[in-house]
Amino acid sequence: MEKTSKNSVAAIEALLFAVGEALEPERIATALDMEKKEVIKLCKHLMDSYEESSMRGIRLVELDGKYQLCTKSEYFEELSKLVNIPKKHSLTDVLLETLSIVAYKQPITRQQIETIRGVSCTHAVNKLVEYHLIEEVGRLDAPGRPILFGTTEDFLRSFGISSMSDLPEISADKIMDFQKQAEEEAGIVVET
Repeated sequence: MEKTSKNSVAAIEALLFAVGEALEPERIATALDMEKKEVIKLCKHLMDSYEESSMRGIRLVELDGKYQLCTKSEYFEELSKLVNIPKKHSLTDVLLETLSIVAYKQPITRQQIETIRGVSCTHAVNKLVEYHLIEEVGRLDAPGRPILFGTTEDFLRSFGISSMSDLPEISADKIMDFQKQAEEEAGIVVET
C-alpha cells in the first residue's frame, strides 16, 4: 500500500475511533476530502487487516452501509471486569418471535405484529425497544397514525449481520410448515 493510502487508512481509523458510532462513507469522504468509493475500498482493507491480526482487540464492522469500530466479542469477559457493562439481555421465545416478525416485515405496526402472532405483543415490543433492538421508524398514514417499528444498528451488531439482506431467506416449504403448524394450533384450516 502506498504512503498516501496508509495515511488515509490511519485517518479513517482516527475518525471512526473518535466518533464512536457508525459513520456513512459519504461523511468520511467529506471529512477527508476523498471519493466515496476510495473510502469504501480503504474501509474494506481495514476490515481485512483487523480480522487477519490475532494481536488486535478491535474490528471494523459494516452496518447497513456504515462503518464502526467495535471490540472483538471474545474480549467481553475482560471488558466486563473493567467497566460496568450492562448485562446481556436474554431473549425469550416470545421476544425472539416478535423480533423476527419485525425484522422480516418492517416497517410494521404493533397491531400488524399482533395479527400475525394472534396475541397481544405490547410487553414484547416495549422490551425490544428497551433493549434497543427495534425502534420507531415512522408513522403509518392511517387513522390514529400508528407507530411503525423497524430494527436498529444494535440488532445488526447483536446478530452479527451487516445488513437486513443478510437475514436468511425463508423457503416456501418452511412457510407451508409454519402455516400448517399455525392452523393446527388454532384448530382451523386456511383455504389456499
